[in-house]
Amino acid sequence: MMPKKNPSIKDEERYEGMSKEKAARIANSPKKRTAEKGGHSPKYEDWTKAELYDKAKEVGISGRSKMNKAELIDALRHH
Repeated sequence: MMPKKNPSIKDEERYEGMSKEKAARIANSPKKRTAEKGGHSPKYEDWTKAELYDKAKEVGISGRSKMNKAELIDALRHH
């Protein structure tokens, strides 16, 4: 006779070897959308040129002192 499947757990193999309590906590935890997992940062267009410059300095973009705001945004996005 095959073991009875738990209808509330979609992927039982994923939780195999765990205690039932731990598997239930993981399976029943609230799911977050990907965007909510990390922090939230405003779009670069909403940053001041000084803020963009500081970020470019932080990540090591060379030539930043001669860049305008649009160039800083482009450099940060493609760094």
